[in-house]
Amino acid sequence: QVQLVESGGGLVQAGGSLRLSCAASGRTASSYAMGWFRQAPGKEREFVAHIRWSGSNTYYADSVKGRFTISSDNAKNTVYLQMNSLKPEDTAVYYCAAGKIIIKTMTPTYWGQGTQVTVSS
Repeated sequence: QVQLVESGGGLVQAGGSLRLSCAASGRTASSYAMGWFRQAPGKEREFVAHIRWSGSNTYYADSVKGRFTISSDNAKNTVYLQMNSLKPEDTAVYYCAAGKIIIKTMTPTYWGQGTQVTVSS
């Protein structure tokens, strides 16, 4: 089992920044790749970014490329999502996930509880 706990969400004005954190625990946590997904009201959950614990490979959705950065701190078993130049359309519940990556597609196995990000215009 892998447990994921997100933090760092909140309310920010358009153009602002937020950093989300995801602390992973569990005996097999390091064997999974990590990622972030988001779900806006009335929409399906969508992929945002993923990373391998080695940090050597990252991948982003086109909608966040150049604005968001995913990173990992292996010593802390924590993954971060730095979000800059936020837009109102980034408003969503953001979920941390642990899973497998095949080519560039991540299939989550475990989910965090989610953290709300609200961007005001």
